[in-house]
Amino acid sequence: MPPTPSRHDTSARPPGPAAGPGAGRSRPHPDRPAPPPYARRTPVSPHARRLAAVALLVAVPLAGCGTPPELREPAPTTVPTRSVPPATPSVPPSPPPPTGLPDTGAVTPTPDSGLVAVPCPDGPSGARIVDLVRGRGGVLPNGVRVRVRTGPLCAGEWHYTVLDVTGHETLQVVTQGRPGAPRLVTAGTDVCTAEVRAAGPPGIRTRVCDAGSLDVPGA
Repeated sequence: MPPTPSRHDTSARPPGPAAGPGAGRSRPHPDRPAPPPYARRTPVSPHARRLAAVALLVAVPLAGCGTPPELREPAPTTVPTRSVPPATPSVPPSPPPPTGLPDTGAVTPTPDSGLVAVPCPDGPSGARIVDLVRGRGGVLPNGVRVRVRTGPLCAGEWHYTVLDVTGHETLQVVTQGRPGAPRLVTAGTDVCTAEVRAAGPPGIRTRVCDAGSLDVPGA
């Protein structure tokens, strides 16, 4: 009887077909999708690796430093504002108490100023002026009748008087001095003499030189 071939003896098996390029790969199951093909890796050269390492070393310090100080924008400075205290309202001065008389702003002339001839407060009297022009050394006789028409008006130490004389023209009289002892300067119808113009106060000169009339207010 011929020997029975062993199950591990391959020599007794007939040669099969030659293995093709796809030998050893499992065939896909008809119900499963085929796996994707393997991606091929591109080999990296040592020179490229060194360049990448150098770039990484340079980038790390720059990332840590940030923006240089000279390129940074300065922080806005806040100027402290000074608080101004509120202004204290000023109180207007209280007006003086009313006196009952309106203030016209005009200055009341006085005999001492001499600017205006006003009625004499302390004399001389009209009778004293009449005595100066009567009798001895006067310009009128003793028996003539005389009446005071205007005055006496005083301006400083000067006096002006107008007299009505019966039977004669109106007489103007200018005297000067203290009220109790006046001195006759001039008397007549025109008393604007050189002495009056040179030494008389404005109030007297206005009466005898500028008025031009014997009807002087204040009679």
